[in-house]
Amino acid sequence: MSEDSSYTIRLDGFEGPLDLLLHLIRKNEIDIFNIPIVLITEQYMEYLRLMKTLNLDIAGEYLLMASTLLHIKSKMLLPQREEEEGEAQEEDPRAELVRRLLEYQKFKAAAEELIVRPMLYRDVFVRLNPLDSEPEKEQEERIEVTLFDLLEAFRQMWTRAKDKPTHEIVLDRITVEERIQEILSLLREEKKSIAFHLLFPEGASRRMIILTFLAILELVKMKWIRVYQVAPFETIRISPL
Repeated sequence: MSEDSSYTIRLDGFEGPLDLLLHLIRKNEIDIFNIPIVLITEQYMEYLRLMKTLNLDIAGEYLLMASTLLHIKSKMLLPQREEEEGEAQEEDPRAELVRRLLEYQKFKAAAEELIVRPMLYRDVFVRLNPLDSEPEKEQEERIEVTLFDLLEAFRQMWTRAKDKPTHEIVLDRITVEERIQEILSLLREEKKSIAFHLLFPEGASRRMIILTFLAILELVKMKWIRVYQVAPFETIRISPL
């Protein structure tokens, strides 16, 4: 549970459990038709524990998917019964999950294409304001970061903080709202993007790491900042919208 337990962020508008599974499949470079269910279930549950640590309001669908994965895992671990001659072969316990993932992937790709079309039409017109003259190439190279990319970055920060004992000054107990204002002020001062990890000071307490991450999520949800990478697996960067 977050140490700032009075502050909760609902995950409405962020990705759902199928997005998390697709993220894990891509991250582990797994064949979607041959999912190692034990590995994926363990990693899925780890993400849920991270969400609980952050006091995120996990929707029931995340917990339902967790129970589905655990059920599939238990069936996969059972000894395989030998099929008698003429008996129909039992369906792979993962088959229904794979069908759902493929259908969702197709639906999501179609939705993203519909979003891009009006943007392509808009980009035909030349910008008239020279102050907005950020190179188009840089804009095109931006890869939007997902909630789960952010959670993975948070996990790394969190692990390092647990490995290093810190001495937090009790008087310096800022709120999420105050941390939001600090991040916005920093972005205004820099007048450019900031690397994600630079928002987490060296030797920061675990409480400060949680507050900073919650502030970033809130800013993303309010559409005040953009979180992106210039290439896959590159440094996550944050810029004002």
